[in-house]
Amino acid sequence: MDSEFVHISTSLRLQLGYGIGHVLNDVCASLWFTYFLVFFHLVLEFTASQSGNLMLIGQVVDALATPFVGYHSDHTDNGISAKYGRRKLWHLFGTVCVLLSFPFIFSECIECSLSHKWAQMYYFASFIIIFQIGWAAVQISHLSLIPELSEDDHTRTHLTAIRYGFTVFSNLFVYIITWLILRMTGECDKHQIGPSDAWKFRHIVYIALAVGTIASILFHFTVSEKNSRVRRDQLEPEGESGAHYDFLRKPLMYQVAGVYMCTRLVVNVSQVLIPLYLHRTLGLAERALAAVPLALYLGSLAAAGVQRLAPRSCKRKLNYLTGSACALAGFVWIYLGSDDDYKVYFIYVVAVLIGFGGAIMLVTSLALTADLVGARTEASAFVYGLMSFSDKLACGIAIVVIQTYADGAPASYYRDALSWVCGAATIVGLILTMLLPRFYSHELLVDDNSSINNLDEQDTADPLNA
Repeated sequence: MDSEFVHISTSLRLQLGYGIGHVLNDVCASLWFTYFLVFFHLVLEFTASQSGNLMLIGQVVDALATPFVGYHSDHTDNGISAKYGRRKLWHLFGTVCVLLSFPFIFSECIECSLSHKWAQMYYFASFIIIFQIGWAAVQISHLSLIPELSEDDHTRTHLTAIRYGFTVFSNLFVYIITWLILRMTGECDKHQIGPSDAWKFRHIVYIALAVGTIASILFHFTVSEKNSRVRRDQLEPEGESGAHYDFLRKPLMYQVAGVYMCTRLVVNVSQVLIPLYLHRTLGLAERALAAVPLALYLGSLAAAGVQRLAPRSCKRKLNYLTGSACALAGFVWIYLGSDDDYKVYFIYVVAVLIGFGGAIMLVTSLALTADLVGARTEASAFVYGLMSFSDKLACGIAIVVIQTYADGAPASYYRDALSWVCGAATIVGLILTMLLPRFYSHELLVDDNSSINNLDEQDTADPLNA
């Protein structure tokens, strides 16, 4: 490892600067997954099916945009990208798209609030499409920086953990702001969310976007892609397209994609359904819609800290098993719990379990993806794009199917959907992780590239079991 990479790997300034680069996406994703269905179904009074269809539109656009952005991010090579950085250039494009579209999603339809709901869906869908394209550009460009900033697997895991730590802080910030606004503007301990709360969500969105914008500016001034042009000049003669085809021919990539997809199903679908479960199944007041997700992300924060301090010898499979066990315990408890003590006290324990387990699963799955990329950073955005494509499409389909049958369903519907769908995804993700093979580094990467898990004193590597 050359001195430049050593410096990058140990630079606290760069690690923190990298971490805050996804804060804008994080605050928007927190509002999108936690409160989108709440806002459209309970505040704007769209049907559950209509709300689910709008979310599906967003997820499908995101799914299609991620591999597109990933491919073109890997291939961007012009004067601007050479000076500014190809990843940062796509990050900037995505940031602008997000800022121009997201405020309109969590607002009433301008000049059309009295129109038919299906007509309003076209209005909201246009902003959702722009937002999801921008969100995908930020996500993929930010993720694909990890393999370029460090060649060491442990440092990459630290970068992933720092990134997820800021994700957790961003979610905590959103939920705290939501709780404060709900608490200061009404009797949040007695009333449930309704149409009169639309203006509260606008204020929450404005505050979240202000913080996200500041974080994005700091990211662009802090992180520099000094190695981007050098590494492009060191590419093999086959070029980047060859690297893309090499990954597509590897069955292991599809197995890792399955792990990532199941993990995202656990994290995202639970984040979407928990507020509806609290509102409809447990009948809790609006305060719980901020307090319980807050507890969930406190568990995630603890998990990020544990991952950050985990020793190098800690195995990927052991990490994923630990996270899966915690998350699965939470989903089983949701299915069984219903008494008053559960609603008042134990629901927060359940949230911490799911948050802790989901965070460990997510950090581990991202580390597996970085292991998969190895030294072939010229295709990193393409690989992350394919991973994200699978998870966005799966989440969108799962949510729209759940919402399609929600109208007129019994109060226990969201309890059953949350426990069974997320519980099943947890089990499938764990099985796929346990079945990941042991292999030598040259079996994963083509030609003479070495895996990121190769140490100087070792001839072989075991990336997905490291």
